[in-house]
Amino acid sequence: MNKRFYPVSEDFFNSSINPLIVSHYSRAGRPRKVSHYQVFCAVLYVLRTGISWRDLPECYGYWHTVYLRFKKGSDRGLWWKILIELQQHKRLTMNIVLADSTTVKVHRHGGGLKGGSKAKE
Repeated sequence: MNKRFYPVSEDFFNSSINPLIVSHYSRAGRPRKVSHYQVFCAVLYVLRTGISWRDLPECYGYWHTVYLRFKKGSDRGLWWKILIELQQHKRLTMNIVLADSTTVKVHRHGGGLKGGSKAKE
């Protein structure tokens, strides 16, 4: 497998991450066509590259399937749980940076039209 598309080894995934994912999903329904490993690596790929879900490489499976699995896991708090669990066991070091308008200067013309909502049409 290409290290660029699958940055986490399958052995590490099966021992550390897969039990957390399995505990958040029920076994009801059809068998999955896209494995948990593929979804996890696809999420990492989207976060790393910033591409849209529709542009996801085909090696991860159909983009909408991956997105729905990400969305369901996100709604259940799965991804935060994975990050916290990996950080507690010292398998991950994560830094979070928040930026808003008080820390990023806007260009003087970036404020919109002069006059606000009373601008001439």
